[in-house]
Amino acid sequence: MPANSALRRTFAVVAALPLLSLAACGYGSEAKETPAQQKVAAGAEKIDGLDSVKIGYFGNLTHGTALVGVQKGFFQKALGATKAKYQVFNAGPSEIEALNSGSIDIGWIGPSPAINGYTKSKGTNLRIIGGSASGGVKLVVNPDKIKSVKDVEGKRIATPQLGNTQDVALLNWIAEQGWKVDPQSGKGDVSVVRTDNKVTPDAYKSGSIDGAWVPEPTASKLVAEGAKVLLDEADLWPDKKFVITNIIVSQKFLKEHPKAVEAVLQASVDTNKWIDANPDEAKKAANTQLGIDSGKELKPEVLDPAWKSIQFTNDPLAATLDAEARHAVKAGLLEDPQLDGIYDLTLLNKVLAAAGESAVDDAGLGAK
Repeated sequence: MPANSALRRTFAVVAALPLLSLAACGYGSEAKETPAQQKVAAGAEKIDGLDSVKIGYFGNLTHGTALVGVQKGFFQKALGATKAKYQVFNAGPSEIEALNSGSIDIGWIGPSPAINGYTKSKGTNLRIIGGSASGGVKLVVNPDKIKSVKDVEGKRIATPQLGNTQDVALLNWIAEQGWKVDPQSGKGDVSVVRTDNKVTPDAYKSGSIDGAWVPEPTASKLVAEGAKVLLDEADLWPDKKFVITNIIVSQKFLKEHPKAVEAVLQASVDTNKWIDANPDEAKKAANTQLGIDSGKELKPEVLDPAWKSIQFTNDPLAATLDAEARHAVKAGLLEDPQLDGIYDLTLLNKVLAAAGESAVDDAGLGAK
């Protein structure tokens, strides 16, 4: 089969993931809120005449801005009498489908689902409007089986999902070691095992995997089970920064309700500022919201190292998203994507300017 045909077939598989995930887990679960989070300030008015703004996020610490923003009421405060409604997702493809269907308006999401969603829609469905987090991804391994990088060859390493952000990163790293892996099957010099983060710790305990390239808190959960950190992905990037979580919006919603989008971005910037000023309280707030959303808070031995490895930022780190897209192409998971126009940072930079902070850059991929 010609190389281009193989790439197209591979991309077709990746592009189909949203539908598969949608069938498996629906549009996500509705987040539970406390009365304090639902409270609207006296005299507050609706923004753009909207009854509600629907916000999506994951129950992951790498979505800490959203977790803290929900828990501390920053989003509702910024939206006034317009109700902030929340949906919690387990996977990026299902969140993209929710955005496409109008089930959510704005979402916190990883770079690979944003790239895949934008590419699949031929640049018509979403814009990245801000950053949220960097880091928080590690290669953790069984120290009895893997003591150095060279020992990874021949082993079974888990990633959360075919074509997801960590899957792309692992495949790119494997290629840089000179090893070969079929991107679809995961078979090769290293066995890449696509495993849901929820079951990865059990897979590790059972011995069915020898390690995992995963985001927090899964990485720290594995360490608590006796795994060791072989590699922090941040060490592979310039300045040790790379995008792990972005903020996206439906292009339709952005066009029709810019004031509401600006309010959510204001809340995000305010939340990140509060996180920086109150790190211990922020960690506790994020964990509390995780407990509300999932039914179980993280133990300190997992929460503390996981939270420490994540940097919260308003900068979308656009150059690193472009690099991640190139990694997906090199790995054979994606045809060369056309990402021109994927960013619109106009409203974010307006919010940052009002706060006396520096503007952020779209790496030449901004909407014209």
